[in-house]
Amino acid sequence: MTKRIAKTGLFVALAMIFSYIEALIPLNFGIPGVKLGIANIVVVAALYQLNIPEAAGISFLRILLMGILFGNIVSLAYSFSGGVLSFLGMVICKKLKLSVIGVSIVGGVLHNVGQLTAAAFILQSAAITYYFPVLLVSGLVTGFLIGIVSYRVNKSLDKLSQKHTDN
Repeated sequence: MTKRIAKTGLFVALAMIFSYIEALIPLNFGIPGVKLGIANIVVVAALYQLNIPEAAGISFLRILLMGILFGNIVSLAYSFSGGVLSFLGMVICKKLKLSVIGVSIVGGVLHNVGQLTAAAFILQSAAITYYFPVLLVSGLVTGFLIGIVSYRVNKSLDKLSQKHTDN
């Protein structure tokens, strides 16, 4: 039990660090709200390395802490909406035996759908949905890239775990 708590804490810390690093990187895709989502590497890895409640806790704790530390109530609402929809979609896709990359792509797309839905609700306007094609493409591309890295991270973690078990 102690190892699982330590591992979960490590995953939360890594997710927060990745979120912070991404906030510092001056990547401007020319499209508001589009970013790589590198903290999702940790969430996807947690989904495969831990159980679902632990992975959910990591995802939502990261969103909450980053929102409190560096955001505001609106950014927290956007992040939470995207995070919940993304996580639920990834859990379903993992249970359907999609690949790690497929799970990540679904997560990237649904995160953007969740944020767009929150924006439409907050702004009280469906006009924001014109932005959906751009966010769909961005979710596909970033989900694919994050999926590739997540796949490699999981392979490495599995090897480490196997090595630790063998010794």
